[in-house]
Amino acid sequence: MKRIAALLVLSGIGAAACAAEAEVAALPGVLYHEPYRPQFHFSPPQQWMNDPNGLVYAAGEYHLFYQYNPYANKWGPMHWGHAVSRDMVRWENLPIALYPDRNGTIFSGSAVLDAANTSGFGTKGRAPLVAMFTYHDHLSKNLGRTGFQSQGLAFSLDRGRNWTKYPGNPVLTSPAIRDFRDPKVFWYAPAREWIVALAVADHIAFYSSPNLKRWTHESDFGQEWGAHGGVWECPDLFDATVEGTSVKKWVLLVSINPGGPNGGSATQYFSGDFDGHRFTPEGGRPARPQSTAQWLDYGTDDYAGSTWSGAAPHDGRQRFIGWMNNWLYGTSVPTERWRSAMTVPRELKLVQTGRGLELHSTPVRELDALRTTSLPIAAQSGARVMDLTGLAGAKGGKLELDLNLDLRDADVVDLCFANARGESTVFRVDRHEGKYVLDRSASGAVAFSSGFTAPQVAPIPDSGRMLQLRVYVDHSSLEIFLNEGETVFTALVFPSAPYDRVSLRADRGIDLSAGTIHELRSIWE
Repeated sequence: MKRIAALLVLSGIGAAACAAEAEVAALPGVLYHEPYRPQFHFSPPQQWMNDPNGLVYAAGEYHLFYQYNPYANKWGPMHWGHAVSRDMVRWENLPIALYPDRNGTIFSGSAVLDAANTSGFGTKGRAPLVAMFTYHDHLSKNLGRTGFQSQGLAFSLDRGRNWTKYPGNPVLTSPAIRDFRDPKVFWYAPAREWIVALAVADHIAFYSSPNLKRWTHESDFGQEWGAHGGVWECPDLFDATVEGTSVKKWVLLVSINPGGPNGGSATQYFSGDFDGHRFTPEGGRPARPQSTAQWLDYGTDDYAGSTWSGAAPHDGRQRFIGWMNNWLYGTSVPTERWRSAMTVPRELKLVQTGRGLELHSTPVRELDALRTTSLPIAAQSGARVMDLTGLAGAKGGKLELDLNLDLRDADVVDLCFANARGESTVFRVDRHEGKYVLDRSASGAVAFSSGFTAPQVAPIPDSGRMLQLRVYVDHSSLEIFLNEGETVFTALVFPSAPYDRVSLRADRGIDLSAGTIHELRSIWE
C-alpha cells in the first residue's frame, strides 16, 4: 500500500509540474525581467534549479538538462529540466524531460549519443540519446534503509524532446551505501565499451559496460587523495591534450560539499592516466593536503559543473558549465520567481606550468557574439586611480571587461565594481600577502546568509608584474578570469541596481597597456 500511495503522490507531482509549465507559457514579457535576473547566463523560467545534467551535443544542438523543482523555488522532488542551444549562449526552454517514477526522484547524471546503438534503444537509422541518472528513493530513505540511491536509464529518438524510461531500471544498485550517485558516462574507444564514473561517499567508483545496461565494477579512486571536507559528488572524467604538446592526459573533476577553499561547495580536479580500468593520478602517490588541493574555481559560486559529451565537427574543445550557487546559502538567495543560474560556458585547458599540470578555464569564444559595443580604454602609465567606465564611456550593467596591467612596484591593487547607490564588490590583488581577495561585504543584499560576506581568497601563483584580467558582469554575478584562466573567481552579488561603474586603485603607480569594455546584450530579448 505504501508503494501505491507513493505512485499516487508522484502522479500528482507530474500533474503539478505540467500546470507550472502552462503558467510559464502564459507569462510572456514578465519572465527574465525580475530583480537580479541574469541577462546572459542561463536560468530557468521559474522555480528552483541546481546541478547541470545530461550535457550532450547532438544534431547541432547543445543540450542542457538540470536539477529542477518545477513547483517551488527551493530544493525539492527533483526532475530534469531541459533547454537547448546552438551556441551554448542563447537558450530555448523546453518542457521537463524526466519526471519521478516508482523508483524515486531524478537526481544528477549524464547523457550520450549511442551512435552504434549498443543499448538497442535505437531504430534503423536513428541512434538514441541515452541518459543515465540517479534515482533517489525518498520512501526507502525515510524507512532507514541505506540503499536508496540507484542508477537508471532513459532514451530519446526525437532529438531529446521526449524520453522513455528503460523498463529494466534500475541498472546499477548498491544496497549498503547511502551516497551512490551522479553517473558521468562516456565511450572509451580503446576497449570499445562504456565507462561510468560514480560518486560513492568519499571516493569515485569506475564501472564498465558493453551496452549501458550491464555494469562491471573496475576500480575506486580517491579515499587517500584530495580534499575530504564533505561528500564527493558530480564526477567527470575526460582526456585532454596538454597545451602546446601532443601529450594526452586524463582529468577527473570532483565536486565536494562542504569543504571548498572558501567555504561550502567547490570543485577540485586531478590529472593523470586512465586505462579503461583505473585512474592513476600524476605522481602515483597521495596528493597534497587539502590546503593545497587543486581547485577549478576559487569563487564560492561555481559547483557541480560538467563537460559536454559529443562535439561539433573539428571542435576538440572541452566545454564546461557549472551551477552558479553554493549550498551554504543557495536556498535563501534573495530571488523569488526563479532561483539559481548557470555560469557562462567555459573551455577547459590542461596547461603545463612550473607548478605542474593545471586545469585552466576561459570563457568560450561564442560569448563574443553578445558584444553590442566595444569601447577602448586609453593606455595609462604610472596611474594610481583609473575610472575605467568613465574613460571608456560605457553604460549599462551587462559588461565584459578586458585589461592588461603592469603592476610595477604596487603591492595592493583594487578593482572595484559599483553602482550609484554606494554598493560595491572589490577584487584585490595583494602582492605583499601573496593572495587575491574578493570582498562582497558591501555588494548589495547580503543579510540572507551570515556566510555570504566572508572574503574569498586564492593564492597568487607567482609574483610576476603582468596581470591579464577578463571579467563578466551580469545583474547578479561576477566572473573573473586571471591570466588566461590560471585562477578563476565566480561570485554571486545582489546589488539593488546593476553595477555600471568600474574603477582601479593602487597604492603605487601601475600601467594599463590595453583595455576594453564590451557592452553585452541580453540573451532573452
